[in-house]
Amino acid sequence: MKWATGSADPCHRAVSPGLMAALLEHSREGVVVCDADGVVTLANPAAVRLAPRLEPGLPLPAPLDSVLSAPEARVVTHDGRQIQVRAEELGEGRIAWYLTAETSRRTEFLLEAARRLAASLNPHRCARAAAELGTRFLCDAAVVFLPPASGRRIEWIRVVPGRSGPDEGAVPAAAAAEVPGLTDALAGLREDVAGRQDPGGTPDWLLPEGFGPVGHLLVLPLPGNSVSAGALVLARRAGRPSFDEDDQGMAYDLATRAGAAISAACLFRDQSTVNGILTGDLLPPDLPEIEGMRLAGRLRASQQAGAIGGDFYDVYLPESGPVERPPLVILGDVCGKGARAAVLAGQVRHSLRTLLLMESRPERLLELLNRSLLASPSPHSYVTLILAALRTAPGGHVQVDLAVAGHPPPLVLRRDGTVEEVAVRGSLLGALQKISLWPATVDLAPGETCLLYSDGITEAFGGPSGREMFGEERLRRALASCAVMPVDALVERLEQLSTDWLRGGQQDDRALLAVRAGRGASR
Repeated sequence: MKWATGSADPCHRAVSPGLMAALLEHSREGVVVCDADGVVTLANPAAVRLAPRLEPGLPLPAPLDSVLSAPEARVVTHDGRQIQVRAEELGEGRIAWYLTAETSRRTEFLLEAARRLAASLNPHRCARAAAELGTRFLCDAAVVFLPPASGRRIEWIRVVPGRSGPDEGAVPAAAAAEVPGLTDALAGLREDVAGRQDPGGTPDWLLPEGFGPVGHLLVLPLPGNSVSAGALVLARRAGRPSFDEDDQGMAYDLATRAGAAISAACLFRDQSTVNGILTGDLLPPDLPEIEGMRLAGRLRASQQAGAIGGDFYDVYLPESGPVERPPLVILGDVCGKGARAAVLAGQVRHSLRTLLLMESRPERLLELLNRSLLASPSPHSYVTLILAALRTAPGGHVQVDLAVAGHPPPLVLRRDGTVEEVAVRGSLLGALQKISLWPATVDLAPGETCLLYSDGITEAFGGPSGREMFGEERLRRALASCAVMPVDALVERLEQLSTDWLRGGQQDDRALLAVRAGRGASR
């Protein structure tokens, strides 16, 4: 055999016979070469494994010799094994055959089942995938019954090839009992359930109109995680062969895999529902409409924490009573990240809501909250916080009474574009028995903005080098550039600049809350 031809082109150097032999030795595809007389001159190990009667010096065995020219693979049976054969002429009467094992129906089914059933964490989609797998490999119609949620009605998903899509519905438990073996299958009983059922007892509602008489019926339980995940019904029309032993084995595999997938999807759904309920109060609130001013906020949790984190903001509106109390805006940052930090942030928000029933002065609220955090059994209950009591004043002005505990002081954006830092500061909460506070009051003329923010904004590391901090000065310049923007656009712009600065790198929780005087003004 001629392994390669020489060439003056250095990119087409001749391959040595030793290297070519090594390539054929380790190839997973069988390679056979015959001379013009049909005698085998070469057969690599992969070919011999597929067709053991291949030997150099002997004629090519049947039925491989019948495939004289097949650029597209054909399937032949050799010694009980199905082999894909592709043949090509090499010139001078020689022919090369390329052999690969034909994937069996069961292998194809297992590969497809693994792919389809692992692709979703939605119970209905898993059920639909199971029904579609059943009709592709085993039956003319497949119906998956999901476990009853209320004990009264049972949801089902049906797939019949040739229809525009799957059918879905729900039936009472009494109707489901009309299907032979279905009640036991839904209960998770395995003994004497997975065999063939009497097709004559199939109710009319189980299969679509025009399906025809049912010749063969299998009803299988879908085993779940300690409880049943539902049941699978496979039907073949009259006149088709019955489910043989291999069919039933594949049906068992399908039911087992579908049950595991549906059970996992139901568990994920239930956990997501519980998580949604538990985290609902931890997410930032919708900001209320307050006469004489506009509010806008943005909250971005760190990449690790997902939707919740240690930064938070909230707005407390006064309840009607004999003493008039101003709306209170808070923005804070607790020690840590993720779920633990979010829980502590939620506790702080709810504690302040309770304390507001007795006290409205920002500095006094911080003192009471500090005592509460010191008494907390949770370690490292440290919090930085800004409290801002909002009072409308004549001429469309807004008076902002500020108290800060260990938090960056707010910035004020004047109408002429200048930015001022408020001279307000105070001690971290949850660390000292007695805190020190230096409150301040800011007057906002119509169109002016007071910006509260967390240090996740100024301490964001990124930029061209990836190691430079965003910093307070850069935040001031960015805020000054937003003087003509509506307040919603202002906080969105600042959040976007911070995100761009990070360039996809590690980030902390970030919070922004802006208060603008002048309710009727667009900015």
